[in-house]
Amino acid sequence: MSTQSNNIPIKTKLFAHLETMRPYTVIWCGLVSFAGACLSWGQLPPIDVAILSLIVPIMGWIAGLYLSDFLDRNLDKIEKPHRPIPSGRIKPYEAILVGSIYAIVGTFFSWYLGIRNFSLVFIVALLVLTYTSIAKSRGFLGHINRGIVTVAAYLYGVFTSPLSLEAIPMYILLLTPVFLFHDVNSNLVGAIRDMEGDKKGGYQTIPVKYGIKKSIALSILLTCIWFPIAFIIPLQYDFVTNYYYYLILIDVIILLSFYIFFFWSLKSYSRKKALKYHEFFVIERITLASAFIIGSTTIILGIGIYLTALILTSLFQISLRSRYEFQDGKLS
Repeated sequence: MSTQSNNIPIKTKLFAHLETMRPYTVIWCGLVSFAGACLSWGQLPPIDVAILSLIVPIMGWIAGLYLSDFLDRNLDKIEKPHRPIPSGRIKPYEAILVGSIYAIVGTFFSWYLGIRNFSLVFIVALLVLTYTSIAKSRGFLGHINRGIVTVAAYLYGVFTSPLSLEAIPMYILLLTPVFLFHDVNSNLVGAIRDMEGDKKGGYQTIPVKYGIKKSIALSILLTCIWFPIAFIIPLQYDFVTNYYYYLILIDVIILLSFYIFFFWSLKSYSRKKALKYHEFFVIERITLASAFIIGSTTIILGIGIYLTALILTSLFQISLRSRYEFQDGKLS
């Protein structure tokens, strides 16, 4: 087998890069942007716009993950030495190089989409940089930061439309709190599995400061904020088809399943079960974004995108996520 100069097999190195890209998380941000594009166009956008609204935010998210792993490399040495950078499978300079390539290519395509999208790239870059370097260690500020990044992904899709800022329908802007509070919630639940390492590294996340029970209580509160908005705004302004509500019903079932699973597993809590908590949200948020897509395009396209995203996300979670999070690569 061919090897690099550092004697790491090429296959091993490529797989390490795939782990770093976390494909089970990046599809979400692409779907959020694509949903924003469909809503602002009032239908499926032109094919070039549709593809770029989906792909560019994914590229930006991947660039952010490389940067995050680079900045977190010393923290990961404490709790997750098996990860690509601390294990030596990816050199720190490689992470910066590959992440920069994704960022540059995404920025180039953003210029093609227009000045609003091009400008938004630099705002997102600042948010990603401040998340790991400043906000992540400062409790709720870190979770808010991640929520704002997802709002930016949504607006990225919205801005692909030729509408002026003044002409963008009010209901599209009223949906931004859905993505804000949803991803504050998702990031909060995801932080539960990292409590031990964050505490050792001095990161004062909500789970570290207040514990698991209060974190889940806050999660329930956040769900009670974003979900009524996701239901009431489309109902009030009547801009989606009835298929939207069918997927929202599925979303409710997934959310209820998560909270039931949490309370059922609380007595025998483990970090590996905490990962399962976030996996519920990874599947749920695919459903949420797809609901807006199916509600603003066609049932065939919407179901096709939903099932494809759901299958890919599930397969990547099964095959990659546990080995990225745990030394033995097992959830049991």
